[in-house]
Amino acid sequence: MLDIKKIIENPELIKQKLAKKGYQVDFANLIELDNQRKNIILSVEAMKAERNKVSSEIPRLKKEGKDVAPIFASMKALGEKIATQDAELNNITEQIFDFVSRLPNLPDDDLLPGEKENNEVVKVYGEKPNFDFEPKNHVDLCTALNLIDYERGVKLSGGGHWLYRGDGARLEWALLNFFINEHLNDGYEFILPPHMLGYNCGFGAGQFPKFADEVFWVEGEEADRKKNKFMLPTAETALVNMYAGEIVDESKLPMKFFAYTPCYRKEAGSYRAEERGMIRGHQFNKVEMVQYAHPEHSAKAFEELVGKAASLMEKLGLHFRLSKLAAGDCSASMARTYDIEVWIPSMGIYKEVSSVSNANDYQARRNNTKYRDSKTGKAEYLHTLNGSGLATSRVFPALIEQYQQADGSVIVPEVLRPFMGGQEVIKLK
Repeated sequence: MLDIKKIIENPELIKQKLAKKGYQVDFANLIELDNQRKNIILSVEAMKAERNKVSSEIPRLKKEGKDVAPIFASMKALGEKIATQDAELNNITEQIFDFVSRLPNLPDDDLLPGEKENNEVVKVYGEKPNFDFEPKNHVDLCTALNLIDYERGVKLSGGGHWLYRGDGARLEWALLNFFINEHLNDGYEFILPPHMLGYNCGFGAGQFPKFADEVFWVEGEEADRKKNKFMLPTAETALVNMYAGEIVDESKLPMKFFAYTPCYRKEAGSYRAEERGMIRGHQFNKVEMVQYAHPEHSAKAFEELVGKAASLMEKLGLHFRLSKLAAGDCSASMARTYDIEVWIPSMGIYKEVSSVSNANDYQARRNNTKYRDSKTGKAEYLHTLNGSGLATSRVFPALIEQYQQADGSVIVPEVLRPFMGGQEVIKLK
């Protein structure tokens, strides 16, 4: 959530920043509501001061034998007026909160405006694989090697689902274990969060109310969502809310976490032809990294997360690139994002396998997460950052395609072999 004080102080600047994300907004009504709020507060405070003053005089007047009945009548009327204005104040405050809560995060100043067309490739890692044979796509390879059972996945749960089996299940588990080991070695705390979360988590992460239709609700669409639970679309939704409503001691920052979960997403819309197989689905596995950082060290934390995600890809020996997203291609709750995009040979395109983002204090304002400043003693909003480390549903097909051999076998990357009992090659059986 944005700081309303900054909006009121310089609405045109905030308007220009949001326009870089393609978001057009008029703050005139918000400013008017805020003026009304301030006037009501002044009025209510004055009336309460008058009531307190008069109430303090009643014992003296009684002692002097004065008739206080008219005073009680006037105080009752004043109390009713205060209650009316308090109700009006609550209504205006709710309108202001609802308006501000729907605004996206401000993009960092160095981001280009626009969307994908203005994304910038920052670095390319490795070379595109060269094959001296006709390479196959991952769907055919996974089917021939009996790694993924697409047909039975659809049978069990419909389109957008698949089933790992045999060496495919082992390879998926090896990827996850490799990621987990790397994060543990880097000093991150391992978290296994609930998969069903309350509405407050979606709101605190900045995904609700705008994207409430993109998740699976436990009790159906018609239920009261604020009392309902939803299946987490990413572990970030849980991790950034772990300290909601709390004040963290500054000495504990940065706090570094990672979690393994399946991710559940509706992925509304039609699937493109190249997104068959497991490129896009309703359930996929992901290891997610999150940091709670001091605002002064937020940029450093971002670089660390980018480096960690890139390191995983490098150690897997996959060709990929790092892209800095334009303002409009960043998600609504993020101030900046770098995407790690892996090369899928059969598609001839790069596909995102990790988004590393900095929300600055946007999420912390929504879920009221602060740190205690050691110098001033004041509670200040901290920064939250997240990054996939990694999602497997695109790493897996990229690995299968980039490591395929002429005989239809697939070489197991060296870093995964310890998690597959030393197996070096997945062969046709």
